[in-house]
Amino acid sequence: MRDRELYSQILGIRDPWQVVDVELSVAAGEVKVHVGLAADAELSCPQCGQAAPRYDKRYREWRHLDTCQFRTILAAEVPRVKCSEHGVKQIEVPWAEPGSGFTALFEALVIDWLKEASTNAVRRRLGLSWNGIDGIMQRAVRRGLARREQAPEYRHLGVDETAFRKRHDYVTVVTDRDRGCVVHVSDDRRTESLAAFYEGLRDAQKAGLESVSMDMWPAYITATLAAIPGAQEKIAFDKFHVAKHLGEAVDKVRRREHRELLKQGVEILKGTKHDWLTSPKNLARTRKRRFSELVRSRLKTARAWAIKELAMSLWGYVSRTWAEKGWRRWYSWAIRSRLEPIKQAARMIKKYLWGIINAIVLKADNGHAESMNSKIQMLKIRARGFRNKERFKTAIYFH
Repeated sequence: MRDRELYSQILGIRDPWQVVDVELSVAAGEVKVHVGLAADAELSCPQCGQAAPRYDKRYREWRHLDTCQFRTILAAEVPRVKCSEHGVKQIEVPWAEPGSGFTALFEALVIDWLKEASTNAVRRRLGLSWNGIDGIMQRAVRRGLARREQAPEYRHLGVDETAFRKRHDYVTVVTDRDRGCVVHVSDDRRTESLAAFYEGLRDAQKAGLESVSMDMWPAYITATLAAIPGAQEKIAFDKFHVAKHLGEAVDKVRRREHRELLKQGVEILKGTKHDWLTSPKNLARTRKRRFSELVRSRLKTARAWAIKELAMSLWGYVSRTWAEKGWRRWYSWAIRSRLEPIKQAARMIKKYLWGIINAIVLKADNGHAESMNSKIQMLKIRARGFRNKERFKTAIYFH
């Protein structure tokens, strides 16, 4: 009698449910708590809520929090009802979600553990299967996304792709830059991948967007221009990606010039690759002195580096008009540089200059999305990869 009362309190069992028996198996290291439903309990369809007659019952078990290191199982014969509109349906139980083999309290414990340790570690410590862990994560994600339906309007979004596997297998990740969280994950990085997210937004949410930061990937640009009112003034191309393209151009100039100098027996550019790609303030004192001499030289690489550095200084403008003038003067220098990699990067920048100007004026960058991308890749490493893309997407939402 005392055992039944104790577990009624621990489990929070209330009428019309009640604990009818408690079995302890020391050999199996298990406690099984049997719960029953009162015979005169009124039943209703779980889908529409209308009263419905009892049809039959099905035996079910749920894993609960351990009792004094004993694995604890909650067991019950759960009635099914026959609804005139929806047919035969199993009623819901107050201690677990439909379709779950774990009580809500046990799932809460697993969720807390997953925040601190890898999926494999939690699985081993709690004696769970991969599918069991995945089901708990999926239900947690569904609850979180359902709560977000009431979330405030989005103002600043970031769009980026992150690799699922090698060979150009990606997922598209949309982040809310103001709240610092992932709001959408979809397969691939096609136009449809981002368009699916926009289709789920209300008109007021689309109109309320002030900026959408992204790299210069045509699929994302096309989707945003088609879905967001005034997108031509809201799409912001990230400084990081502009710097990346210019840095690659400088490195191409350095490699080409280094080969030419080696033919003449000159090794002045040997071992300097990272110096040209790193901010001078981050260089060690000895390397900084040598690098200063290279920068002041007549090397083609020094000229390419100066063009790149001038471009990076143009992000400090406030006025759209002055920003445009500054970039056009820069383009004139770059295109007359006689350095083909720099000229190619300049043509690309000219093509997307409108979005670069937006980023400068709106003070918008994709730094948070890039940071989120790094966290996602660390998550993938910690998990040692994912069996399929759906589990990968669930993990991104969850964490």
